[in-house]
Amino acid sequence: MSKAGVQRLLSRRMIHVCDCRSNSVSQKKNLETSGLDYNDFLRCLRKIFSIHQHEILVLATTDRTVLDFDKFAELQDGETLYLLHNENQPLPVAVEEHIKFTPHFETLIQSGIHEYYASEGKKPLPYALAELIDNALSATAKNTGMRSIEIRMLFDESLGKPAVVVLDNGRGMTSKQLKNWAVYRLSKFTRAKSTLANQQEEYLRPDPVPRSLNSDISYFGVGGKQAVFYIGDSVRMISKPAGSPDVHELVLSKEEFERKEKNKEDVYGGIIKNREPGDSSHVVNSNDRSIHTVIAEERGKESFTAVVITGIPPEHLIYLKDSFQQWTRDLAHTYHYYIHGASGNDMNSSHTNLDNLPKIDIQVNMQEKPPKFPRAINLREIDNDMQTLYINAAAATFEFKATTPDGGRVEGLIRYHPFLYDRETYPKDPDTVPGPQKEEDDENEVEVRCQTRVKRQIFECFWNGRLIPYTTVSEFDWCSWTKRSKVPEECYGRFSGVLFANDKFQVSTNKLTFIDLEQKVKSADTILTRVLNGQEQRNVDRQFLDWLLYCHEKLDKQVKFLDFSGIITRNDVPTKKMQHPWAKFTAIELDGRTYERGKLVKSQKTQPIIHGTIIQFLLYGDHDKDVFATGGQVEISLEPKALYNRTKIMPISKIDRTATDEGIKKNIENDLNKLPELLQVDWPDGNPWPQNGVRPAGTPLGALTVKILNKKGDSMSRMPAVDQKTVIKLSVKLTLVQHVGDENDEEIVSLAAQHSAKWGFGFRKIEKLTNPGKYTLCLTTIINETSDTMFGGRKLPSYKLRFNITEGSAEAFVMDGVSSTLRVGVPFDIPLQLKDAYGNSAVPPSGLKPLLACSDLALSYETVDSCGKKLIIRGVKAKGKVLNYQQSQTYDLKVTLPGLKKDTQTTKISLLPGNPHTLHVKGEGKSFILENGNPARFDVEIHDEAGNITAHSKQTVRCKVDGLPPAAIDCSRTGAGQLVTKPIELKFTTGEPQMLRVVFEILNSKTVAKISVQLKVMPSKRVVLIKLWSSQGDENLELKDKERIEWLAGGSLEKLVYKLYDEAGRQVLLTDEIASKIKVNWTRHVNLKDVAQGKLPVVQVSKQVQDEQFCLVSYQEESVSVSFTIVPHPDDPASLKTTELQNPVKLGETVSENLNLELVDQYKNPTKTLTSACVNHMTVEAEGLDKFDVTFKWQESSRSIQVAGIRFQTGTPGIREMRFKYLSYMANVIIKVTAGDPSHLKLVSGPKEPLQVVNDHSIPTPFVVQLFDKWGNTSSDKRVVVELRSSLPALKVTTPVTSQPVNSQGKVFFTVDSVSGPKGSYQLDFRGSFNNKPIPGPSVDLTVLPDPNKPVKLLVEYDTTAKIRAGGTFPVFLVTVMSDEGIPMTTFKPAAVSMFLWEGEPSERHNATELKCSVPMKNDRRNCFHFRDKVIPTRTGKCTIQFSLHVGQTENLHSDQIPINVMANQPVRLGPTVQPPAPVVSCSTDVASRTLVNNLILRIMDSYENPAGQDLQGRVVVSIASDDSSKRTPLFDGKLNRYHMNMVQGEVHIRRLSIMENSPGENGSQYTLLFNPEVPAIPTPLAPFKLTFHFYVDAVNQQKMSGLLKKKEELSLSVERLKEVFDDYKELLKMLRDKYLAAVNKAVVIRDQLMQKHVEMPESPSIAAIDTLLMEKTNESEALLQGQNRVCSVQDSFSGQQDVLGKIGHLAHVQDDAAARVISWHIRGDMDCVVTRTLAAAERIHKDTGGRQQVMALESMFRPQVSRTLPHIRNGRMLFNSVGNPVHAREHLIFLQDKESCDIVFKNILRDTILIDDLHSGNNYRRSVVQTGIQCPTILTRQGDRISSMGKFGGLQNKAPSTNSFPVFGAPHPPQYYILQEQKELLRQYRGAVEKSEAAENDHNNHLENMNSPDTKKKEEDMVKMKKQLAEIERQLDSTPGRPLKRGAGEAHGIDKKRAK
Repeated sequence: MSKAGVQRLLSRRMIHVCDCRSNSVSQKKNLETSGLDYNDFLRCLRKIFSIHQHEILVLATTDRTVLDFDKFAELQDGETLYLLHNENQPLPVAVEEHIKFTPHFETLIQSGIHEYYASEGKKPLPYALAELIDNALSATAKNTGMRSIEIRMLFDESLGKPAVVVLDNGRGMTSKQLKNWAVYRLSKFTRAKSTLANQQEEYLRPDPVPRSLNSDISYFGVGGKQAVFYIGDSVRMISKPAGSPDVHELVLSKEEFERKEKNKEDVYGGIIKNREPGDSSHVVNSNDRSIHTVIAEERGKESFTAVVITGIPPEHLIYLKDSFQQWTRDLAHTYHYYIHGASGNDMNSSHTNLDNLPKIDIQVNMQEKPPKFPRAINLREIDNDMQTLYINAAAATFEFKATTPDGGRVEGLIRYHPFLYDRETYPKDPDTVPGPQKEEDDENEVEVRCQTRVKRQIFECFWNGRLIPYTTVSEFDWCSWTKRSKVPEECYGRFSGVLFANDKFQVSTNKLTFIDLEQKVKSADTILTRVLNGQEQRNVDRQFLDWLLYCHEKLDKQVKFLDFSGIITRNDVPTKKMQHPWAKFTAIELDGRTYERGKLVKSQKTQPIIHGTIIQFLLYGDHDKDVFATGGQVEISLEPKALYNRTKIMPISKIDRTATDEGIKKNIENDLNKLPELLQVDWPDGNPWPQNGVRPAGTPLGALTVKILNKKGDSMSRMPAVDQKTVIKLSVKLTLVQHVGDENDEEIVSLAAQHSAKWGFGFRKIEKLTNPGKYTLCLTTIINETSDTMFGGRKLPSYKLRFNITEGSAEAFVMDGVSSTLRVGVPFDIPLQLKDAYGNSAVPPSGLKPLLACSDLALSYETVDSCGKKLIIRGVKAKGKVLNYQQSQTYDLKVTLPGLKKDTQTTKISLLPGNPHTLHVKGEGKSFILENGNPARFDVEIHDEAGNITAHSKQTVRCKVDGLPPAAIDCSRTGAGQLVTKPIELKFTTGEPQMLRVVFEILNSKTVAKISVQLKVMPSKRVVLIKLWSSQGDENLELKDKERIEWLAGGSLEKLVYKLYDEAGRQVLLTDEIASKIKVNWTRHVNLKDVAQGKLPVVQVSKQVQDEQFCLVSYQEESVSVSFTIVPHPDDPASLKTTELQNPVKLGETVSENLNLELVDQYKNPTKTLTSACVNHMTVEAEGLDKFDVTFKWQESSRSIQVAGIRFQTGTPGIREMRFKYLSYMANVIIKVTAGDPSHLKLVSGPKEPLQVVNDHSIPTPFVVQLFDKWGNTSSDKRVVVELRSSLPALKVTTPVTSQPVNSQGKVFFTVDSVSGPKGSYQLDFRGSFNNKPIPGPSVDLTVLPDPNKPVKLLVEYDTTAKIRAGGTFPVFLVTVMSDEGIPMTTFKPAAVSMFLWEGEPSERHNATELKCSVPMKNDRRNCFHFRDKVIPTRTGKCTIQFSLHVGQTENLHSDQIPINVMANQPVRLGPTVQPPAPVVSCSTDVASRTLVNNLILRIMDSYENPAGQDLQGRVVVSIASDDSSKRTPLFDGKLNRYHMNMVQGEVHIRRLSIMENSPGENGSQYTLLFNPEVPAIPTPLAPFKLTFHFYVDAVNQQKMSGLLKKKEELSLSVERLKEVFDDYKELLKMLRDKYLAAVNKAVVIRDQLMQKHVEMPESPSIAAIDTLLMEKTNESEALLQGQNRVCSVQDSFSGQQDVLGKIGHLAHVQDDAAARVISWHIRGDMDCVVTRTLAAAERIHKDTGGRQQVMALESMFRPQVSRTLPHIRNGRMLFNSVGNPVHAREHLIFLQDKESCDIVFKNILRDTILIDDLHSGNNYRRSVVQTGIQCPTILTRQGDRISSMGKFGGLQNKAPSTNSFPVFGAPHPPQYYILQEQKELLRQYRGAVEKSEAAENDHNNHLENMNSPDTKKKEEDMVKMKKQLAEIERQLDSTPGRPLKRGAGEAHGIDKKRAK
């Protein structure tokens, strides 16, 4: 089709016209109207429909919109028109209007299934119905009367297939609106605003209303279609718009859509049937009979919409029928506030007025097949939906409001459901299935009432007044529990709440979830306020806490748990999750009584009835202080403890509150009398032992009989029966204990006796009392089964008998303490211990004389001493021949004491040698002979007085040989040894032997004498002398040792011979062995055959005369040598030589160095042959040399000629050659000539002039200044320093450096970072200095212009006359940013400007609050920033404001600081300056006891506690009030019930206020003092001050109460501190436990990873096992590396530093050896270069290495954008077939780190260098490339050749050497190496994890041990004692006559907290 044809098709407009003028069948024609105007169209119509020219006709759309010229032009292709007689003419028959809609029917039909099935588990069917109700509410929004919505469930199958019908009496839909409804996602915001459309099509956002109940909930154009196709598969939309006579009907059916698609019909179209109301002729299907009834009801209705859904799935039918109550309740919940109004369904309200309810009626009817009755319900009648339950169960409400910056508004409501004694009032969901009821178990009952906060989703969320069911909000920070909360945590579980959001918050298309509600409301930008009596108040968090405290104190009714003592875990609870935490308390308040620890209680409703003492109260939950709660349990110790010995836990409700202490104690006392009391002991054999009696050893004890008696005197053998199951038998245990020392007791006998009916408990005689000492006989009553001596905390009766046992007379003895090892001649003692018959120590008899005997030894003693029970024989000596110290000999020593029964004892002794006596040398008296050069050896022994070899400590023998150092040996262990001296080296002159004297002695011994011997030394045959000769012709020249020999330089010393001599002067014959030991130092190559013949190698003399040559001949074994030195002398002259100049020469400057000329020989040795006459024959030539100043001077000392006066006057800097000549000898000298002294500076480069710079801006182009000498040559003298300065001080020039020396090129670069100063003209001057002398330089003219973009000042404007009141809002601040030009700037964003506010003086800025500027309003000035609605601090006094502009990242511009005086706000109440304590008074005569307040100052305050009545006068009326009007009220002094006091300047000072003597009142009652202010100047009454006090009849109770309360406060504080310590212990224990578990889990995870890496690990490996496996992997990886030969040899000491990549040689690996060699050689100069990431790092390394290290900075490298292909490839096509496998050289590189950075580096170094196989292939490749007109890069070959980019190849410079003379890239590791490295890393991690788990376990156990330490236990005991004291105080407080105190006592209130209705 042509372009024009397509255009005509697109511009085509076909109109369908129905002729409805006839009362029968309408005629329909299709007209093409393209290019026709309205008149043309009318003419065409008249022609087609044969309409007379004068006949009146009306053309209207199906919406009954009459056409005119404009409306006709807006008609769209395919629209249908009516041809009518008049505008309101009824349609004679139904007219079909074809429509088109998108998208595909699958999207339309399946959308409902997809949207709702995603939440199918939550029974979404009611919310699908809610979508249809949303549409009905929107349709009826503008109804003036009742808005009726009806849901019909037509489930009577006899009338047709089931149908769901939703009817409303709303405005209805036109045909166009009905078509729009069919379009998916055509929301109210996107519908076309055509003039053909009804005005209802245009969307207008409704005005805000309470709870956002604006009915604007049909929103997206999605929900209705989703809903109907979720409920069924076919929908019939029937609607009649207001003012229209037609009904429009549209049917959408899944079946019809599928049929069209199957038949390939147009599935994007449908039919709207326009008809008369009540016309159901088109409904012909028998299954649609129920629809006839719906259509029949159309007549007479002004407007309506009916949605008829059929094809309902069976599961939906079942649910709708069976769960009728549930889903109607869900609907009532969803539309609760539309039905009942903004306040909800408050059934307790007395103000309910049916006329004030919303005019919305939602009726649900269900019709089923008979005999089932129809069901009908109005949603307003449902009273068990959750909102109704919440509203009517709430006792107080807290209302708040949240406003978001985008206009979002949320009205919030929190309701409080109090606890009432034994139940929570929080409503339960009626749909919740109750759990199974557990039967009560009285024996093991564990009643668990969870007192911790129930984690509920507090807030249900409503959007435009309707519920969004699947979105709930748990809490906000300000209404969530924290440890600082003043109320228990469970109070936060008694909330229900509602959030009413407007449509600024997004919801899902099916209105099931919010998208952004919680996120936006919790945003920091959201403003939260409390709404109280319609007024908004700030500080919502504080307001909420006050409200919650009021709710808890006034509304909750609970058991009060007092005196918290800790948290425990209860293992007796069967449910594990309920075992922890349980809070312990020592007391409770219940039903007006206090029950505390130690109090006696009695149970009720238990079997059996028990009595006991309260141990503690238990409450489930993590509590840490006194708390009101329900339930709970009490642990009691059954009484009497001695009988029951156990505890029991039962519910608090089981306590019998009617039992009295007297009755309980009486029952306990009766049980106590049955318990064992004492033991009765009898001695059947007579002779009873008295207490503390004395008996000799061996006396028997006993026999004994014992009886156990109770208090009644009855004998007993078992404990009284506690129950029928348990029998506890008794026994008597006998224990006989001997007391050893003060603390050590030894049990001798332990027996237990069973009961016998004949003799009770009996014991036989005890015969074992033979040891002297103190004894105790213990008889103890024990439990037979357990042997316990305690029962029920009470000790069972016992009996003790104490007595002493003494020793008998002496009958034997034993030797005690005799050493078994003795020494010859050394005295020793023999102690003897006397014993009785039982082995006890006894006193020796008088007159004993011992006898001693020992074989082979002579014995003697000095005396005998008696010491106590010992006999000591003193001074015993033994003498005789014994073995040496290593072989001890044993002797029998026998001692006899005549007169004893056992008079003889024998013991074994060993005798060792005695003390040293003489020194002996073996061989003494013989001749000692030794050969020279050997050490002398002597064997020595030390003898005692009997001649035995003896060994003692510090027994050192020394010998001294003449001429040698002493030799010593330690004989302490053996008594003998061998002395070895140093080798004896004597010099023999005659060859005769020599005699030496040797002296021996024992060091430090004065008792042993010295001895001496003679030693004869013989000469040896060792070589001791070498002699050398040189044969020069016929003459033999002997070379003396250390002789200097002159010889010709470069010559040789030949024919050297040698001879060897021994100590006797005899010549030693040469052998091959001796020759091998001859060494020379002038050559390595020695001919052994010549050396064996006495010949030595030739000596080559050095060619340089200064190189003297030291020659050494040595005999290595004997260290004998001879040496001589050869001194070379020069040959004849060969050339002229001159010295070189070391430094360059400046132009015009005379060389300071002197040149020397001399004649040298062929080896350049000075010959010193010149004479002074040679000066006249010297000449010199050079370019530019001033030869007239050159002089030649003779140097006599060196016999050389000195040249001076060298100076160059002309020419350019560079290299000059000087040529010297003498006769035929010549010499050349190269001299470098440099520029002359610096003369002036020139500007060689800089910015373009004239130069203009904006203030505070930089000069982008640098200034380049060059240094010159006077000849115009550039000078590079770095001593010249150039300075840049401004011509005037007002101009500030900022440069990196203000002065700097010139660089190596004689240049300096100055970069100007900024120029700042007043507008005007200036100069920049460049001046140099050289040796403190100025060097002139250039100047640059500069003009400074003001910067219009530079802020210089913040101008602040505000109403300075406004009063700043606390808590209010500041006046509007206008902040203008002024530029450098003095005009306002508007380029800054509002976020850049901040307002800082802090309390205090301007100079005290700290803790400042930052505030942002406000959103500009319509009429605001645009050149400034507005700060409005900023909250004033709530405290009066000084505060300061300062504004700040954020200019750059770190730069800020500040305004002047503005001091503000904050005044008090409006007065609201009367309050005290200091909160007084709660008074306790009595009606006694003492005025102090009757005083209510003393020195109380009350002031008028604002709502922020600031004094606000300084200018107010009035009075304060004081009265006493009571909650109970029937109680008598106390009277003030003077029998007054009111007290009046004047108020001055808003303040009243009450000196004293007291009640009268004998004042009326209820003893122990609580009253309230009301201080009511009366201020005429304030129209609104001020809130009174309230003070609660307690009234008692007598002063004693009053004083007691005051003292007890004070003591209670002190103890409570101490207990709280200890509790915090224990809480910290527990928290740390939990943390350590968690740490241990985390470490274990980590170890398990790593172990699993190791298993995946094929590393087998045992279940619980030890650290050693892991280390072993790690070592195996390490060895395996090292073995792999050992086979790798190629590594980079470059040392990299910079790698690892900050911003350093490393040296280039280490950045990559190359696998191929040939490629590695040639690439490394190609870039060998760069391999050592360090690559850094930043230029700063490169400069740092350059500086640290003194410029020696080459560096490259990554950030200064060029970064190629694309990688080039090889030259022979263009656009993916090969230009020619390449050979040699060309590739880019960099492709062989394997990067080791940071691949991207390394890629940039090597692209800059290698560029496009190519690697190819060989040179031939490379040349051919290059030729082919250049022939295509492409530049060819450098080519490298794997053979080591290089072809440069110019084509040059060959030569050494283009051939890589074969040896590794340069660093080469390393080879990569094998793949297995990296696998092993990964395994090693995992093993290291696993080892660390195992170590951490073990360490964490140790820490946990140590901390647990610390928690169980004595110190901790002591603290726990202290806390228990304190709690007992507190309990006692509580008991005393409870025992005080009168009614106990209620919660909240002592609190002062500024407002009257009444329950909100």
